[in-house]
Amino acid sequence: MPATKVTAVTDLLGKIATYILNPLIILGFTVATIFLFYGIAEMIWKSDSSDLEKNRTNVKYGVIGLFIMFSVYGILRITLETFGIACNGRFFCS
Repeated sequence: MPATKVTAVTDLLGKIATYILNPLIILGFTVATIFLFYGIAEMIWKSDSSDLEKNRTNVKYGVIGLFIMFSVYGILRITLETFGIACNGRFFCS
């Protein structure tokens, strides 16, 4: 491949990471964090009820969601750095 096509593909992938993947990652982090805190608050508020196991499950899913989002972020960073793709996002890419 000529150098101009390589840079064009690299620029395209960088823009995809900046304008599509970064907002999706931010949305995922936000949803997982809200779900986690909602589960914790609900567990505290309803600590006397019989739904304690359901609330524990909600908190567990919130923690799993955050773990998945951190993993996606790490995989994205490793992939972009491996292929030398510049990402000009303000949150997740340098």
